[in-house]
Amino acid sequence: MTLIFDIGNTNIKTALFDGDKLLYTWRISTDLKRTGDEYFSLLRPLFRDAEIDFSKISTVVLSTVVPALIGPFVIVSQHFSGKKPVIIGPDIYSKLPLKLPETAVHEIGTDLYCDALEAWCRYKCPCIVTDFGTALSFTAIDANANIAGVAIAPGIRTAFNSLFANAAQIPAIPLDIPPTSLGKNTVVSVQSGIVLGYKGLVEGLLKQMKEDLVKETGCKIEDIKVIATGGLNSMLSPITDAFDYVDKDLTLCAMKRIADIIGE
Repeated sequence: MTLIFDIGNTNIKTALFDGDKLLYTWRISTDLKRTGDEYFSLLRPLFRDAEIDFSKISTVVLSTVVPALIGPFVIVSQHFSGKKPVIIGPDIYSKLPLKLPETAVHEIGTDLYCDALEAWCRYKCPCIVTDFGTALSFTAIDANANIAGVAIAPGIRTAFNSLFANAAQIPAIPLDIPPTSLGKNTVVSVQSGIVLGYKGLVEGLLKQMKEDLVKETGCKIEDIKVIATGGLNSMLSPITDAFDYVDKDLTLCAMKRIADIIGE
């Protein structure tokens, strides 16, 4: 079995694969103050409830956009498997089929690299991966397995929390799709501005990135596929046709693929 730790700014996703089958996923909060032993104490009961035999975990893979948590999760990995994890980052990029600009090797988030790698390996065509997380990211891949560029904006929830924290008269509201853009009360007004506003942002930026990908790489615009992932993609998926594919587990599948490639 392959154990996956995908550490984001807000949440840590833990997943367990048996072969190519995704068996379990768990989500806990990211906390820089926790030690490796504390994280293991949080995760161990989840594994025990699922009756997982630790001795069957053959590989652990770690991706993090929070470098300070690499050390603690090396400890977690050793507790679960007795082994150090495969750490996704610049040291292994040269062993993988997706290429990066030299200027981006030490800058790109490992989550973005994973998303782009999985998209390329699945579809073998120009792609743009839209990841709805703490940040809203767009990663473009050309027809020759090169990351062509990235655009990053505040995530939907991040923008909403900022508005709520900085505007005294804005109440806490559900971030749902509004019935109209013409809000006649605070709730619908905020939902219109955030949800429909981000719909316009996503569609407009995807259009621009497709045009730039065609201009800079020579691919055909009709060949470009758009893949959405991340926990909040479901908020926009019902009201836009911008996405060709939606897969909330894209990053986890990429990490399993990397484990297989590195282990070959």
